[in-house]
Amino acid sequence: MAHQCEHCHFRAYHDRKPASLLGRFWRWHINFCPGWKAYFTSLPDDEKAALRGKYSFQKY
Repeated sequence: MAHQCEHCHFRAYHDRKPASLLGRFWRWHINFCPGWKAYFTSLPDDEKAALRGKYSFQKY
C-alpha cells in the first residue's frame, strides 16, 4: 500500500508555514493519525531520524 503522507497537501502547508493554523493542525494530527504511523514506521531509520528532527516528533 502506498502512503500519501509524503505528498500530503497539509504537510506541505506545514513545511511552508508551520505557525499557521493549518500547519499547527497537521502537526497535532500526526500524533494519532494511523496513516502517518504506517508511513513513519515503514521508513528506514535515517529517514525517521530526519523527520523526528524536522517535526519534533518522538512517537513510534
